Amino acid sequence: MTIKVIGSHCCPDTLYALNQLAAAGAAIDFVDILASHADLKQYLALRDSDPLYAEIRGTERLGIPCFIKEDGSKTLDLKEVLK
Repeated sequence: MTIKVIGSHCCPDTLYALNQLAAAGAAIDFVDILASHADLKQYLALRDSDPLYAEIRGTERLGIPCFIKEDGSKTLDLKEVLK
């Protein structure tokens, strides 16, 4: 199982998720949105357009970590990814 994790090393929720996924043996493709301007722009485009972020748009929440499963489905719920 390879999980793409979009987040930041500065975010405690992202760090927790990365640790939990590693403990579960998942292969992790980590995208740190604060390490690359291009990655941040891609993430903002996702957040601004994807229905997953409907409740987050217009708030002060960032919506990270975001998980993209091998099948392309996206979730903000770590428990769903760990199933």
